[in-house]
Amino acid sequence: MSDKPDNDSLFEAPPMGEQERMVEAIMFATAEPVTVKDLIGRMPHGCDPAEALAHLRKRYEGRGVHVVKVGDAWAIRTAADLGFLMQKETVETRKLSRAAIETLAIVAYQQPVTRAEIEEIRGVSVSRGTIDQLIEMEWIRFGRRKMTPGRPVTFVVTQGFLDHFGLENARDLPGLKELRSAGLLENRPPPGAVALGEAEDENDDDDEDQTELFEE
Repeated sequence: MSDKPDNDSLFEAPPMGEQERMVEAIMFATAEPVTVKDLIGRMPHGCDPAEALAHLRKRYEGRGVHVVKVGDAWAIRTAADLGFLMQKETVETRKLSRAAIETLAIVAYQQPVTRAEIEEIRGVSVSRGTIDQLIEMEWIRFGRRKMTPGRPVTFVVTQGFLDHFGLENARDLPGLKELRSAGLLENRPPPGAVALGEAEDENDDDDEDQTELFEE
């Protein structure tokens, strides 16, 4: 009989309840999911992390958080039906430049309108960045090409723009006063839009002709 001590007998594994607590503590303290191998490397010799995980998983059933498997690892995650409690809605405010406001107003009241026509109304050139910003914000989009020499592309307002003002279609496009009250226009109204707005108020008989510009 060998006098060499049994190494396994030198280390007695903690009770399973204590092993569960260890696994629980490690999983709460670790941002990333942990594997059984990771747990074995952290826990005392003789522990059985796999069994501890099984017990822990059962203990968390029906609770606000669950023990879930992520690939070959494990993590503690919020119960799926309570995920809505973790959501936070934020409103991002993006201030438009004066050039962007003027360009948007012209597109809204003159659509479909080409870049050259926008520049003619504004009296200054329109930078590509201004157009790109409005497209990125989903306020305007590309319309049909105009049947003129060169067939230039046109711009029209988007459904998102109409939704912002609670409109069903472009026939219900708000006046300049409503645009200002919604925060789209500030201080002085855009030069091109002023003329358009005044013309629209003074010439009610021309409403049918005006709304045709908004139909595709």
